[in-house]
Amino acid sequence: MYTFSTTIDGPMDDAVARVTEALKEHGPFGVVSSVDVSGILKAKLGVERRPYRVLGACNPKLANQVIEGDEEAGVLLPCNILLAEQEDGRVRVVFQDPVALLSVVDDPAAKKVGDTAAAMLKKVMDQL
Repeated sequence: MYTFSTTIDGPMDDAVARVTEALKEHGPFGVVSSVDVSGILKAKLGVERRPYRVLGACNPKLANQVIEGDEEAGVLLPCNILLAEQEDGRVRVVFQDPVALLSVVDDPAAKKVGDTAAAMLKKVMDQL
């Protein structure tokens, strides 16, 4: 499996704020990117869909450890978190599993970083 998830009460903007705050507390992680996928699909393709957003979360210390071990592993950063509004108005929060992602890097230190990051992100999920 390459993700772990939970579902929280919405609306989307509140869910984004809750996730962002929880990320600051556990790690700490910062949100370095926020992609409004549903907005892009509407603007570029005319496709209507419920709110769907991807947050890029970064813990600079952990990111640096990965890059020091394998510069090309930076392509696997940041940790992505998907927020998808469901039919009932709740928001599904899906975390990319750093263990699964960093398992492709041929560096034992990267695997340790993956374990550390996953533990931190699971605390974020539990707080939600």
